Amino acid sequence: MSLSRRQTVAALAALPLATAAAQPAAAAPRRTRTLYIAGDSTAAQKYADAAPETGWGMALPFFLTPHLRVSNHAVNGRSSKSFIDEGRLAPVLDAIRPGDLLLVQFGHNDQKAADPARYTEPWTTYRQHLLQYVTGARARGALPVLLTSVERRKFDAGGNAVTTHGDYPAAMRALAAEHGVPLVDVQAVSLAAWQRLGPEPSKEYFNWLAPGDSPNYPDGKQDNTHFRPRGAIEVARMAAAGLRGAGVLGARDVRRLDEPVPTEWITWPTQDPS
Repeated sequence: MSLSRRQTVAALAALPLATAAAQPAAAAPRRTRTLYIAGDSTAAQKYADAAPETGWGMALPFFLTPHLRVSNHAVNGRSSKSFIDEGRLAPVLDAIRPGDLLLVQFGHNDQKAADPARYTEPWTTYRQHLLQYVTGARARGALPVLLTSVERRKFDAGGNAVTTHGDYPAAMRALAAEHGVPLVDVQAVSLAAWQRLGPEPSKEYFNWLAPGDSPNYPDGKQDNTHFRPRGAIEVARMAAAGLRGAGVLGARDVRRLDEPVPTEWITWPTQDPS
């Protein structure tokens, strides 16, 4: 004869304490792990005065499950060198904990040969600076991950997407292989994405604006480097899928990789709290 719900509850309440204690304990909650981003303006947090410009780091949480959080330290205009020289890597390494991830994406500003504060040479100083991120994270029990620079929007006369980062992606790939660092090849994946889209549709992903589209850009904007929400979301999807593909994240760590994400989910704080 089956027990009623009330009888079942009463029977459980009458169990001796020793018997209750012998029951399996509930599983401990999973520790929240943090993905720290060290990078440039393509990944950085943007604020209301720059909207609709959007960094891909703003959209990355949409593709991660709740036990993972994002701490975005990417800053406009920084290179692998200037980020360190300005003291920006040190607080990241102070905060990072065993099991956390350090995502490193630099290259856009490392190319600026006319600016000695930012310029690095791909096969020497660029690699030397990247290695500081790698060794710093590893010394603290965290996992460094190198991400090649997301491609700019550039097409040749035949409508073919072309590369703009010179030897920097190859230098990063070589460093990752030599030192056993997980690599997400965002440059290759994004170049293929812009090729599939073509010259005109790809403008919807970048901060291309007509006059009057945004009060922040009254004269319009033709920006082939930085993203609008749609582009930032897709690059964040590339990053999350790459982390999953590299085995850095597991199936339980990611979500929505094959689902649309509304651009309305992107919001811009009113000001930089720093």
